[in-house]
Amino acid sequence: MGVVAPNGQTVHEFFSAVVVGRSGIAHLSPGVMSACNSFVAGQVAFDATEHWRPNEISQIDRTTQFALIAARQALSDAELGLTEEEANGAAVYWGTGLGGASSIEECYRGLFASARVRVRPAAVVLGMNNAAAAHISMANQLRGPTLNFSTACSSSAASVGEAIRAIRHGYADVVVAGGSEALLTYGNVLAWDAMRALAHADPIDPSRSCRPFDANRSGLVLGEGAAALVLENGERAERRGARVYAELVGYGNASDARDISKPDVDGQVRAIRAALADARVNGGDVGYVNAHGTATHIGDITETAAIKHVFGARARAIPVSSTKAVHGHLLGGAGALEAVVMIMSLHEGVIPPTAHLDTPDPACDLDYVPHDARRVPLSVAMSSSFGFGGMNSVLVGRRY
Repeated sequence: MGVVAPNGQTVHEFFSAVVVGRSGIAHLSPGVMSACNSFVAGQVAFDATEHWRPNEISQIDRTTQFALIAARQALSDAELGLTEEEANGAAVYWGTGLGGASSIEECYRGLFASARVRVRPAAVVLGMNNAAAAHISMANQLRGPTLNFSTACSSSAASVGEAIRAIRHGYADVVVAGGSEALLTYGNVLAWDAMRALAHADPIDPSRSCRPFDANRSGLVLGEGAAALVLENGERAERRGARVYAELVGYGNASDARDISKPDVDGQVRAIRAALADARVNGGDVGYVNAHGTATHIGDITETAAIKHVFGARARAIPVSSTKAVHGHLLGGAGALEAVVMIMSLHEGVIPPTAHLDTPDPACDLDYVPHDARRVPLSVAMSSSFGFGGMNSVLVGRRY
C-alpha cells in the first residue's frame, strides 16, 4: 500500500497519526485562498521538486503527482517482480472525482482573469479524469486493463471493489487500485461553500474543525491526497511469499436512485448488504466499521440509521469510527484511503478513534470510539463510501 495524506505521507506515518488522532487539518494556505483564508482543509505539505524535474512537474497535475507517489510506494512495498508477460496483464484501476482540478482552474483563470488568448497545449491531458491512471500505467509499464472510476466520493472505493472482481474473474492477477484528489482551489472551495456543506473553522483550534457524529458538527472539511493498494491473486501472493496485509473478500455497490446530493438510508443498506453477501459473512462477523462519516448533519444521521437497519440489535455493539476528523474528506480519494485504514486495523488489531467527538449527537447513538483508539483482535471489518448522485460502494476485509 501507499499513502499521501494531510497527516502522513507513508502508510505507517498516516496510520500512526490516525490512531492517535493527530490532525492534518488547518487553515488553507494563502497561496490557495488569498481572499478567503478563513477556510480550513486537509492540505498535503508536498514538494514536487523532490520527485521530478521542473519540466516534468509542468506535465502532471497535482492529483496525478499524488497518485504517482502513492502507487510508487505501493509497488515498492509489494515487490511484485513482474515478468514482461505478467506486466502485459497487470491492471490499473483508479478513482477520482474531479481529475486535474488545479490545471483546469489555472486554465480558466488565465483566460478570464488575465485575458490570455491561448491556453496551454497540455491543458486537456493535464485536466482529464483518467490522467492519473494513465501515468501510473506508463511510469510502471503496467500494460493490462486500465480503467478510471468517477462516482464522486465513492470513486476509489469502486476502483478497489472492481479490482477485486477483476482478479476473481481472471481479468488480471495483479491490480494497482486506488484514488487521488487535489481540488483545493479557489473556485472549488467556494463552490463547496456555496452548498453550505463546509465546516466552520474552530475558533480555538482549526485542527478540530471536523467533528463526525458530534452534536456540534458543522459540515465536512475538504482534503487532498492519494492512496494506492496492490491487489493480487491469493495463490500468486502465497506462492511468491508476499507480505499480505489483509484479504479483501467483499464488495457491494448500489444506487440510491433518489436525490443528487441528499443521502438515502435504503441505498446505503443495499450496498452494505451486497458487500456482506459477497464476502459470505453475516452481521455478527463484523468487528469494526470504518464509516463514511463526513460530519454533515444529514449524512451522519443517515449512515447511523443504515448501520442500525443492517445490523439490528447488534449495531450498538460494533465499534464505528470516522477518520475524516483528522484528514478531511478526500472525495474521489476517500474510499481508498479509508480502505487502507480498514486494512491496517485488521493487520494491527487496533481500531482508530473518531477524534473531536466531545458531545455525541443523540440521533447518532452508536459506539463511535470517541477520542482513544482500541486494541481489539479483529477478524472482519467493513469500510463504507457514499457519493453524490447516490452512488454507494462498500468494502469488506478479513484478517489474513
